[in-house]
Amino acid sequence: MAEISIISTATVGPATPNQSSNRIEFTPWELQFPLVGPVQKGLLFLHPTPPSPSPDHTIIHHLKTSLSRTLDFFYPLAGRLCTIVNNDHDTVSFFIDCNGAGAQFIHAAARGVTAAGILESDSVPRIVYSFFPLDGTQNLNGVSEPLLAVQVTELDDGIFIGCTINHMIVDGASFWHFFNSWSEISRGSTEITVFPVLDRPFIDSPDYPIRIPRSLLVSATRRSSPFQERFFHFTKEKIAALKARANTEMATNKISSLQALMAHMWRSVIRNTRLPEDEDTMYRFPVGMRPRLRPPLAPEYFGAPVRVGIVRMKVWELLKLGIGHAAWELNRVISTFTEAEAANFMESWGKNPNPFPATSKWTSGYLLASSSPRFNVYGNDFGWGRPVAVRSGSGNKTGAKTTLFPGAEEGSIDVEAFLMPETLQSMVEDEEFMEALTI
Repeated sequence: MAEISIISTATVGPATPNQSSNRIEFTPWELQFPLVGPVQKGLLFLHPTPPSPSPDHTIIHHLKTSLSRTLDFFYPLAGRLCTIVNNDHDTVSFFIDCNGAGAQFIHAAARGVTAAGILESDSVPRIVYSFFPLDGTQNLNGVSEPLLAVQVTELDDGIFIGCTINHMIVDGASFWHFFNSWSEISRGSTEITVFPVLDRPFIDSPDYPIRIPRSLLVSATRRSSPFQERFFHFTKEKIAALKARANTEMATNKISSLQALMAHMWRSVIRNTRLPEDEDTMYRFPVGMRPRLRPPLAPEYFGAPVRVGIVRMKVWELLKLGIGHAAWELNRVISTFTEAEAANFMESWGKNPNPFPATSKWTSGYLLASSSPRFNVYGNDFGWGRPVAVRSGSGNKTGAKTTLFPGAEEGSIDVEAFLMPETLQSMVEDEEFMEALTI
């Protein structure tokens, strides 16, 4: 059985550590996340051709150096969380201390593991989880742990670059902004094309920093899971067919491709879980807030401006009223996240903080979606070619979950489904589901 061996561990700081005095405050968006896990995503690359004669002294050194230079632009990632116990002794406040303490860089090897073994396996091999550092941690541990940790794992025929970033610092958009910028520096650029926006335009109120009751910051032990993971590939043409079907059913043209695909996945998972028709089902998904404010937040805003959309309905309603009905409900809920709703959330959450719980009680009718196919994943060329696959770590996988990535071909989408084994097997045997995809 293949195992991971750690070759070296190092701390990488900014190449020009001149931001050590900066302090960055958190908004209610970021303060939703102290109890949950970090963002863990990584890319699989084939070995350079011809292969490097000594990866330890070439690729590894190069990645460390380019990471250090990238941290000059993303200096909060080299810092640590800081907590303040307020005078009432019952609340704490968080901020980012940009102290240049550095990111963690791990060089590892997984002998006996091949790219083909990862790509061609029906289920995602569990060893992939060991390609990510800081596994099992919670974001509030960023007081003593790195906010960014990278693991470069050598496989028999490739390299996997796994990245773990504290979710109080980044959402998916900011995570891939960093990854894109690192690969750009790695290719030889002296500056990045898109600079992160670190300003917080919402914190000139006397209500900041926000005080969170200590009673709400209770850690929890992550439970082992019987779930398995499998990738499903949807081509551009199949997604277009789903979108057309959903819009036709609702006599509209407002349902997006992504909303149609999400509705298809939700219906397929619940149908193959075989729940009673009168049971409740719930679908939770992230809603990015950058474009929803007036004026909009810059796309380069570096943080986690995310809300969670929730759609609830009975099983019979989800399955019998069609993909259009489910997609329209997703569309309707997303449309409620307006500028006025955002302002109300910022004010009310600041007065009554309510962080996401450490673990969610999983029920058979619950499904969570995460990430987005709109992120630039396959453009991350570090200098030896594009990645051949993307994978995620075990963070925030406590129940049924789908993670959406862009596919390698333009317009396609890959869905990483983390579900009970019997549900996955039933989906593979489900003609309606399989007709809409190419595995």
